[in-house]
Amino acid sequence: MRALTPEQQVLADRIDAALPQTQCTRCGEPNCRAYAEAIATDVAPINRCPPGGQEGVLRLARLTGRAEPLLDPTFGIEAERSVAVIDETWCIGCTLCIKACPVDAIFGAAKAMHTVVAEDCTGCELCLPACPVDCIRMDSVTPGLTGWANWPSDQADAARQRYRARAERLVREAEAQQVRLEAKAAHKRAHLTQLTQGAGDETELARKRAVIDAALARARAKAQR
Repeated sequence: MRALTPEQQVLADRIDAALPQTQCTRCGEPNCRAYAEAIATDVAPINRCPPGGQEGVLRLARLTGRAEPLLDPTFGIEAERSVAVIDETWCIGCTLCIKACPVDAIFGAAKAMHTVVAEDCTGCELCLPACPVDCIRMDSVTPGLTGWANWPSDQADAARQRYRARAERLVREAEAQQVRLEAKAAHKRAHLTQLTQGAGDETELARKRAVIDAALARARAKAQR
């Protein structure tokens, strides 16, 4: 997250609301919110969002007061919206696509076939490089329609909510894992302390036995004189 002035924060909120929320990272930022903040702070231009298309560039130009440039093809081209489809016959249940999906649109378990919830898929394509067996393909669901013409605002809002919910879940899981690791480490430390104390007790006992044995030996030697 960037440090924003109050004015930049307001502008970033408006820009974020104008982005399609596919969370595809094609703009070079880790998510749509980060891209909105980069634009609001004049770090990034407004033409790096292929899912929004040229219509998206126009919307951002109006919000920022900047001129409307053409969509930068370096970051992708405007295209029909597609959703991921998993070939069940090839899926090995590795869960890598589940971890890659930014909106939790893929369900499944380890060593079990995974399924994409089509209505939740944003078409970000981040699951494609994550799949080690190339069993995922992208199917168009808006033939002939590109940019904002194929991505209603209510779907963008839902995608934003799912992305945030996933991010919050990952934070909770990381915190829970940290608690488990700390508890495990504390248990190991306690166990080592017990072993050390036990070793100390045995050493002291051996010392006392040696003193007694020495005293008995002296007594026997004296009696034999």
